[in-house]
Amino acid sequence: MILRYAHLRQHPAVFQAMTGLRVAEYDALVAEVLPAYAAAEGRRHSRPDRRRAIGAGHPFRLARRDQVLLTLVWLRQYPTYPVLGYLFGVSVPTVSRLLRQVLPVLADAGRTTLRMPDPHRRSRRGLDALLAETPALAVIIDTFEQRVQRPRDRHAADALYSGKKKQHTLKSQVSVDEGSGRVVDVSDSVPGPTSDVTLLKQSRLMTRLPDGVGAIGDLAYVGIATRDPRGAGATPRRKPRGKPRPPEDVAYNRAFARRRITVEHTIGRMRHYHCLTQTDRHHRLYHHHRVCAVAGLANRQIDTRLPPCWTTVGKGATYSHPLLRKLTSEEEGARRQRWRGVPVSH
Repeated sequence: MILRYAHLRQHPAVFQAMTGLRVAEYDALVAEVLPAYAAAEGRRHSRPDRRRAIGAGHPFRLARRDQVLLTLVWLRQYPTYPVLGYLFGVSVPTVSRLLRQVLPVLADAGRTTLRMPDPHRRSRRGLDALLAETPALAVIIDTFEQRVQRPRDRHAADALYSGKKKQHTLKSQVSVDEGSGRVVDVSDSVPGPTSDVTLLKQSRLMTRLPDGVGAIGDLAYVGIATRDPRGAGATPRRKPRGKPRPPEDVAYNRAFARRRITVEHTIGRMRHYHCLTQTDRHHRLYHHHRVCAVAGLANRQIDTRLPPCWTTVGKGATYSHPLLRKLTSEEEGARRQRWRGVPVSH
């Protein structure tokens, strides 16, 4: 029963390791989520088939703030229900019930942070001359797969078997704002064998992009420009069959990779949450809710911290994002102190 907000907040480093959020970030999340959680609970208690009066029954052992904390610890560490119940001092059925109630609320909160880039803002960096034909402002698309338990039914198992991973997997598509690294769109979770281009078509992302915003992806998205009515798509150049790769294609692909690396950083940030990394133990239920909730948590981290790729911005870049401008020596010293948990005087 050591995992209570009142106790855990006194240990900021442990709090961040268990939840992925700093105490101030968690407080801001709870302030936003609790009203929506209370409204969802009100709708659940007022359903027509409910036989118990509102307020009846034994009171919850965990306050709502601790219920959200339990869900975040589950998303970050992905412990089994008995372990999570032991840490919070509740039973396994209580853990299962709380996750079913809180996870959709966190998923809705995550969806509210998914915003397409503004086509009227300036790009955060000057494009390489080699990439002049690519969209000046674009979202970067990529996918990741998570291993799932093998279904007993042979046909169901074959439908989930990924030849790339040599495992049974679920696949999710993530689209990232090139300028800030924030997640702007998350697709539904699909079986692992689904190709990236097919998932892109099913998500209808290309038709939902604002005017002036394109999309770029890796070689799995070759032909992406033809799927956009405006032709605002780009991918690396493929190697000619039976011929060596031309030097100009090598230079182009290297510059393209430098531009596309942002999505790798964001997916890496999301996969720090073990609920998207370890083998799925819940028969693929609520997988999309998990991805949306973690995407929202990653966006909150990016909004309040320097992105991991902030040092890759080259000379002559335009730092339109406030977190991407070059820091003064005083600001850099204060940032390092905050990172170590040392109080900073203002």
